[in-house]
Amino acid sequence: MGSRSVVATVAFMSLLSWPTSATAQETSAPLAIVGATIIDGNGGAPIADGTLVIEGDRIVGVGDRASVAVPEGAEVIDGSGKFVTPGFVDTNVHMSLAFGRGGRVEEHAAYWAHHEQIILQGLQLHLKHGVTTVRDSYGVLRPMQRVKKKIDSGEEIGPRTYLAGNIVGWGGPASETFAGLPESEISFFAERMNDEVTLGSGEEMMHMTPDELRVAINAYLDHGPDFIKYGATHHFNYPAGISFSPRAQRVIVEETHKRGLVAETHATSLEGLRLSILAGIDLIQHPDNVGNRTITDELVNLIVERDIVCSMLINQFTGPSWQFHVRNMERAREDLAEAQAADRQRRIPPTTAEIRRRVQDTGLPQPGSVMEGRYTTKRTNAKKLIDAGCIVTVGTDNTLFGRGGVAADFLREEPENMEHQLPGLGTIFAIEGLVELGMTPSEAIVAATKNGAIASKALDEYGTLETGKAADIVVLDADPLADIANIRKLSTVIKGGRIIDIDALPTNPIALDWTAGAPKR
Repeated sequence: MGSRSVVATVAFMSLLSWPTSATAQETSAPLAIVGATIIDGNGGAPIADGTLVIEGDRIVGVGDRASVAVPEGAEVIDGSGKFVTPGFVDTNVHMSLAFGRGGRVEEHAAYWAHHEQIILQGLQLHLKHGVTTVRDSYGVLRPMQRVKKKIDSGEEIGPRTYLAGNIVGWGGPASETFAGLPESEISFFAERMNDEVTLGSGEEMMHMTPDELRVAINAYLDHGPDFIKYGATHHFNYPAGISFSPRAQRVIVEETHKRGLVAETHATSLEGLRLSILAGIDLIQHPDNVGNRTITDELVNLIVERDIVCSMLINQFTGPSWQFHVRNMERAREDLAEAQAADRQRRIPPTTAEIRRRVQDTGLPQPGSVMEGRYTTKRTNAKKLIDAGCIVTVGTDNTLFGRGGVAADFLREEPENMEHQLPGLGTIFAIEGLVELGMTPSEAIVAATKNGAIASKALDEYGTLETGKAADIVVLDADPLADIANIRKLSTVIKGGRIIDIDALPTNPIALDWTAGAPKR
């Protein structure tokens, strides 16, 4: 897309306006849920015939009906036949216009003038599914901060939100480190977009001395991110170049910890991940994905010993997504049999690139390759980390715009199926997927609530249903301990003590296909 057409498109979109509406019931009286089964998120036995009392934005009482008094004048919700859990937490989402690869970033020009409305819509869709807290681990920091401020002040409705902004050391969505794109091949719009994402924390950091890096990371921290995620390797699985030396990684972690913030990594190689662990990180994003390799016992033991949180992309290799990959692998294996027969007829052996593609597509090992199946290893690694007792959280890569360009599918002849990464819904898929991988429903709920709070060092604030904690609550019509799919049967969502009108979310629905004529709901 040329620069003139980009400007024209943005100018046209800026002519549109969006109405607002309220979606939460304000109440000054205490609120009590009486007679429900309470699943408090700690993993113990549920409280039958329980009572939970809220005053303001806090839980002031929780227990069985006989032990918790309902204050006089309280608004009472009949919890008979209902099941109460803490609000769900997603530790890895992407709600801004920073998650398109290569030329796809040009698609975002059509939406840039309404960036904040789009961010809010994605956040509200999470809340609509009972996700009361999200951690946005890669995005455009400044517009997200403006949306977060509106949510925190009560001007808008949305989940509790933590923001990382750029993945430190990467150059933005149209960069070499993120998309394999040299600067000579991108447009002026893409260059500007890269700068808006990185805010000085891009690829130049890989060329700095430790002293220079210390100054640069503090300059980025001054922009006010809530945590730091850095690229220990490049974005992609192959080749996964290591971005920072051990002492450079220690600088990033040390300066982040000095601010009292969580330091986490994206690492897509075994050795890249090991260096990050030794640097003192608190959390690993998608440790299930280490460059199509099975994670080593050494790394698993280090993760367990250091209580490092594992935010895993469960929704990408369980449920309907996994069945999709299984069907593709079956077809690829049929094709492989034909290819191997053809190999015997030609005198030239398959190239290393051919072998690598065969491994990734079929999930089968091949002679001469250390690589393993693209999705089979992710499942193997996730199970290995779960079985080892790691602190597992749900981290989905949920996005409206993702690698498939969900919001801009009208620009492609064959839109990609990305349902498992849609805001909120992808989180539900992931929680269900934890049970598919071997967790009990109770363990999956702990991962999606308590462990999510641990991921932001905020367990004293939310994540379990306990007196004094924030009243972030999901009320279900059926028992999730009997069937984890019952987390889809939402009755009520309460965020910070406020009953959310989930049917009214998103409040300002934006047509994500500008050719559709009317906003999608």
